[in-house]
Amino acid sequence: MGAAFTKDSTIPVCSSSNSFDDVPENCISIVLMFLEPTEICKLAALNRAFRSASSADFIWNSKLPSNYAVLLRRILPPCSSDRDHRRLPKKEIFARLSRPNLFDCGTKELWLDKSSGKLFVSISSKALKITGIEDRRYWNFVPTDESRFESVAYLKQIWWVEIRGELELEFPKGNYSLYFRLQLGKPSKKFGRRVTEVGQVHGWEIKPVRFEMTASNAQKASSECYLRHSGNWVLHHVGDFCVQNPNLQTHIKFSLIQIDCTHTKGGLCVDSVFICPSEFEGKAAFDSS
Repeated sequence: MGAAFTKDSTIPVCSSSNSFDDVPENCISIVLMFLEPTEICKLAALNRAFRSASSADFIWNSKLPSNYAVLLRRILPPCSSDRDHRRLPKKEIFARLSRPNLFDCGTKELWLDKSSGKLFVSISSKALKITGIEDRRYWNFVPTDESRFESVAYLKQIWWVEIRGELELEFPKGNYSLYFRLQLGKPSKKFGRRVTEVGQVHGWEIKPVRFEMTASNAQKASSECYLRHSGNWVLHHVGDFCVQNPNLQTHIKFSLIQIDCTHTKGGLCVDSVFICPSEFEGKAAFDSS
């Protein structure tokens, strides 16, 4: 009744020679190709076989955007040649692009998301055209560690608020969202703790701010909102745009305007303009970058 083991029955025993080291390296590489970059790096720490397999160019080529060579030329020194780019292992290229990379004299930054390989861009307030920025009675730049660029534009008081900017960049194919990162109140520290000075915040509850954006292929977007929530950084969504050809520059123009001269406005901090893939939620994407 039922099956029974005899004296001759044997149970397979794993010997010390049975390990991942016995798996062919090319087989490991094929498996790794279907994982996210962060998972590949974790498995590379297992043993020598995984570490070697994880360096295969075809793995990282599948994680890089199709126009990675163009993005690489943006961030590498001008003396670097295309031959130098081609000599770099794809794993090293991904590592370089997934770090924050300044360009355009340090006023803009791009990086790839370490999990998805998607492109993110941030544009400093110093790259924006701000009406009155040269007059310290109205605007000045305030140093702070709350910005990727270590400073923000701070508005004391003015009648006419107009901020414009533009960007030309070879974006990988996909849909993107553009945001202004703003805060009501001046960031500072007191006894080592974060505080926000809100004494100069006024005028934003009277009329809304208007955001506008245009992108290549006649793409347009606009929105209006009242600025609220003093003391907190807020990503204000301006609009979305679509990129079809990653080898062509996408030209984007964007603006923030409040030009009702019946009242003054003040106490506004402008940190940056943030661009991320539309499938990422703005604040979560910025906080994790």
